[in-house]
Amino acid sequence: MEDIENKDRDREEIFSRAVRAGKRTYFFDVKATIGEERYLTITESKRRFNNEQGKFIYEKHKLFLYREDFEKFQNGLNDVFEFIRTGKAPEHMDPETEPVEPESSARIKKIHTNFEFDDLSADSEKF
Repeated sequence: MEDIENKDRDREEIFSRAVRAGKRTYFFDVKATIGEERYLTITESKRRFNNEQGKFIYEKHKLFLYREDFEKFQNGLNDVFEFIRTGKAPEHMDPETEPVEPESSARIKKIHTNFEFDDLSADSEKF
């Protein structure tokens, strides 16, 4: 049984890269579906101190990016990076991407999930 679980886990994650940046760590993980389609997960992990519990917790935010969207995502990201570096919008905007007004993007509701490794061990005892 354990060998089957390890094969599934090995198949799922193909390549991983961690980037540490101050209080944040970014994980870029290439994974594969059962059908061997590769995709990317980008995880931002922030270590924070929880005053109520008196211990550190890890906030994680995850983004799944599928192969068919790689080029559009990369083009949009390059446009944003160029604007940050130069202060000017790129002249060659990708027709698949649309500029978003800052006030409309601020209306997006943010949901945060606090994840603690202690929670995992408590749940595993139930099984």
